[in-house]
Amino acid sequence: MNKRVHEEPAFVLQRHDWSESSLILEVFSRHHGRVALVAKGVKRPTSQFRSVLLALLPLHLSWGGATEVRTLKAAQWQGGQLLPPGEALLAGYYLNELLLKLLAREDPHPTLYDHYAQALALLAAAAPQAGVLRAFELLLLRELGWLPALEQDAASLQPLRPEARYQLQVQGGLREVPDTAGDGEAAACSADYWLALHAALQQGSVWPSLLPLCQQDRSGALRRQLRAALHYHSGVREFQTRRWAQQVQRFVGSRAVVPV
Repeated sequence: MNKRVHEEPAFVLQRHDWSESSLILEVFSRHHGRVALVAKGVKRPTSQFRSVLLALLPLHLSWGGATEVRTLKAAQWQGGQLLPPGEALLAGYYLNELLLKLLAREDPHPTLYDHYAQALALLAAAAPQAGVLRAFELLLLRELGWLPALEQDAASLQPLRPEARYQLQVQGGLREVPDTAGDGEAAACSADYWLALHAALQQGSVWPSLLPLCQQDRSGALRRQLRAALHYHSGVREFQTRRWAQQVQRFVGSRAVVPV
């Protein structure tokens, strides 16, 4: 059946050349999830879509078709938000890569869509990138059902001990790290930090409380643990945007450009 969708809130995640004048788009829509669209003739100078179909911009898209790759019918910028500036642009591409690697086609996640839109708005407003990325990673894992309970020890199912440190293991949840293990031996966070993250994730409006907590990850322990979980569930050893960030770091001579 030819399914028509009208003015669906969506973001372009990725673009591929399809012919001399057309593109294949991977888009993330609020009510239909990740969808593949063909934008016919979009590369022609006269196309009305040419300046609209950019990644990281909030759009309204209309499409139709009965095949796996639908046909784009209309596209309009929602307005009110510009592209993230400078280094934040690469952080936005990192979020796109996470969605491409971890979301199945046509599997709607409207709550995750709203979190993604909020993350891009914060990056465009020059919010601290590390905090935005860590918060979105936590929300992504939770939405997909891969974030274990953060208020209990997975081995004993008992509440976290206040004086202990715990490591997030991808197949085992939070496990206590022995006192003899140094920071260099195992990425771990204090029980108080995990409990604060758990409490923030329970809030109806999650970003105001979660973002400041994620900004506290100055040692990178949370980043390393979440990265291990994302690599495991995506099946990739390294995200392409991380390689891009490392290349930028080498080019500009900076130790930390984009915290992906």
